[in-house]
Amino acid sequence: MKRYKVLVTGKNSLIIDNIFLKLGDAFEIVSSSNRYVDRFRHIEFYRPDLFIICLNDESAEEMASLAELKRMLTSYDVVTVVIGREEECEAFEKHAVQVADLILTRPVNVERIRAEVMSVMQYHDSVKEEQVELMATLAEVKASDKKKHVLVVDDDPLMLKVVKEYLGDDYQVATAINGKVAMKFLETKETNIILLDYEMPGESGKDVLLKIKNNEKLANVPVIFLTGVTDKDKLMEVLKLKPQGYLLKPVEREKLLGTIEKFIG
Repeated sequence: MKRYKVLVTGKNSLIIDNIFLKLGDAFEIVSSSNRYVDRFRHIEFYRPDLFIICLNDESAEEMASLAELKRMLTSYDVVTVVIGREEECEAFEKHAVQVADLILTRPVNVERIRAEVMSVMQYHDSVKEEQVELMATLAEVKASDKKKHVLVVDDDPLMLKVVKEYLGDDYQVATAINGKVAMKFLETKETNIILLDYEMPGESGKDVLLKIKNNEKLANVPVIFLTGVTDKDKLMEVLKLKPQGYLLKPVEREKLLGTIEKFIG
């Protein structure tokens, strides 16, 4: 179990002594004087997980000085617990608004303090973990948004799967099973390069390329043909369509990545 670092302060020396005597097994405890500058320095240098204030007839000025620590406590993500009589706790909330994460009114024994403090710290830790996970997810999304986009058009689902696996670490990849689906995608989405199967039933790669070239919005998007054609005369027919390049199937991963990088980085 994690041993939390605790900084204890306040004018109730009896409760502070009991916290040291009975909670030392679960917490690393250090005490601070009631001087503002001492509290400030202890928080700065000790960096506690938990700040416990044990009230005992503090004046309004003393409570106000505790309120001045709020920014530092928030900045260092310190959980603050206040222990005192009901009227003291009410006065604290009045003079130190939203400083306390947990308020325990006396009479309260040390075992209850232990249970309540452990509960609030575990909740606090769970929230922090969720925040870390969320930040990591947002970072991944942001990184993904920076990746350039590739549209792969092929009537072979296995080919689409292979190409997506080849490119997925470096690019955002969308797939289309035919030219109609590809053009529908391009009506509302943008891509940086198109990998286009040359031989497809129905609407061929040639037909799709002509549609792309005749579309003002898409005319400058590089198109690379994916083809199984190896006959020299047929290859010349492919090249007459003036794609930016072609790759023979089965496509090699490194050659595919190198070709794409040449056009879009």
